Amino acid sequence: MAEKKKQFAVIGLGRFGGSVCKELYRMGHQVLAIDNNDVKVNEIAPFSTHSVIANSTDEKALKSLGIRNFEYVIVAIGDNIQSSILTTLVLKEMGVENVWVKAQNNYHHKVLDKIGADRIIHPEQDMGIRIAQHITSEKIVDYIELSDDYSIVELLATEKIHNRSLIDLHIRAKYGCTILAIKRDEDLNVSPLPADVIREKDILIVIGHKLDLKRFEEEGM
Repeated sequence: MAEKKKQFAVIGLGRFGGSVCKELYRMGHQVLAIDNNDVKVNEIAPFSTHSVIANSTDEKALKSLGIRNFEYVIVAIGDNIQSSILTTLVLKEMGVENVWVKAQNNYHHKVLDKIGADRIIHPEQDMGIRIAQHITSEKIVDYIELSDDYSIVELLATEKIHNRSLIDLHIRAKYGCTILAIKRDEDLNVSPLPADVIREKDILIVIGHKLDLKRFEEEGM
């Protein structure tokens, strides 16, 4: 069954908003790109379903674009914190279900949290964490922070666990981590069975508490 395509609106077409827009469009989703700068709107036009010049703090303008029909609205306004906060407030008051907002700093984050932003993104900080995790371990392929305590990591299987099945390794019992999937070349085995065997250089997609993941990486791999 083909994956259901979603509808996204991206407000603020700077470097971050523009890259989000292009990637969502490349993945085949419907993307409405919004900015008050005509140059940015024209630049993103080939990489979006619709691109519109609009003031995102103007509720009437957003209503006329049918913004409430979008499953996700990403507020990626760069320099203008006031505009970012007002836009988020308007979207939540209009009943938009999922509003993800780029935060400039911790003060901005606190205000966004108070007014009901569904997810707050710190692109530079998040990328910094992923690069630090990647650079300090040869086993970590990628790293996604879910909360202060929990993460998903992609770990490169070593010779130590080559030809061992999941049931042999007792990963959940010993380390409290769960293997979500095993990737081998182009094949992705989602929800692997206990009897499935791991090969060296497989990529294990693992979820768990950060301390448990660290222990599994250091002792189990």
